[in-house]
Amino acid sequence: METLHEILTNTSHLHLLLNHIPTTAFLVALVVFVVALINRSETLTKTSLALFFMIAAIAIATYASGSAAEAWLRGTSPTTELPANVLSDAIHEHEDAALWGTVLMALTGFFSWLALWQGRSVRKRPSWTLPLITVLSVLSFVAMSRAAYLGGHIDHVEIRPDVVARHKACLDLVDAETKHPGSVSNAPANCPWQTAVDEVVGSQAPETAYKSQARALGDFVIGHTWMWPTLETLHFVGLSLLFTAVLIVNLRLLGMMKVVPYSAVYQLLPIGMLGFAINLVTGMLFFVGIPSQYNANPVFYWKMVFVLLAGLNVTYFMLVDDTWTATAGVAAPVGPRIAAASAIFIWVAVLYCGHMLPFIGNAF
Repeated sequence: METLHEILTNTSHLHLLLNHIPTTAFLVALVVFVVALINRSETLTKTSLALFFMIAAIAIATYASGSAAEAWLRGTSPTTELPANVLSDAIHEHEDAALWGTVLMALTGFFSWLALWQGRSVRKRPSWTLPLITVLSVLSFVAMSRAAYLGGHIDHVEIRPDVVARHKACLDLVDAETKHPGSVSNAPANCPWQTAVDEVVGSQAPETAYKSQARALGDFVIGHTWMWPTLETLHFVGLSLLFTAVLIVNLRLLGMMKVVPYSAVYQLLPIGMLGFAINLVTGMLFFVGIPSQYNANPVFYWKMVFVLLAGLNVTYFMLVDDTWTATAGVAAPVGPRIAAASAIFIWVAVLYCGHMLPFIGNAF
């Protein structure tokens, strides 16, 4: 239990724990999806689409934990010196790649959910859906694999291309001097990796530093006075759409509005997903704008936990068939009713944590 507590309270541990899911687990889902397409298996297709959706939700939490992991290294000040051999450029390169990977993975998850919804709402799933998901899933895996590769440069600076190039240049000098003694002036006697690392670290000047796209986006958000109020307004609109759909659908499953067919409230689900998409985009812009507001606030992490639980809840409803085919006068099965009650609780918890960010912890 002590080890588990350390992992959950140390954001670096948490990021290292989560960052395997958008790569390794996504590859498994991609393989299942390809096999489903080849065998024309609807069961495997639904399984892979559900996996895409859940992994996309986890990818969002992974990205947020990455910023917190950097904050853990630097402490309370973003200008604090990093530990030896940890390059600021390496962190920013990884952050940019992770941002694009997360965006692509979120798009994959959104269209995967849409494909699951279409599988029951229309007679035949549109022909463009699965090819689009195929393209997005491949791009997502490539982008997230690149983010993982660049993430390795943070802790293992010796595998950075610039360090490898300097180390190889040193080895070439030693080799030339060995073959032709006296041909190379000031030839080094040895080429330890640390020498190449120190040269790269020493050569990094502010004017040649990597220009972070994520930081540039964050500067745009906080540098324009109209951006934050606009995002807050859109966030509230998305919240209204989402929670309205959540209440209507789940209260119907719990036995209210008995004259309304389940198939009718099922058509409201895209409205809720649209609201969630608006909240996701605006929420990500909030986070990218001022990540320090959220990194050290436990309420933010509770909100992320409830969002992941909500994703699991939505996935359950997408995979359960008997509920949506029942007639208006028939009560929903016990399982969906429990899921409906938990859905209302989960989304209320998400709302509560979001609204309490300025009042609990140190976000604002």
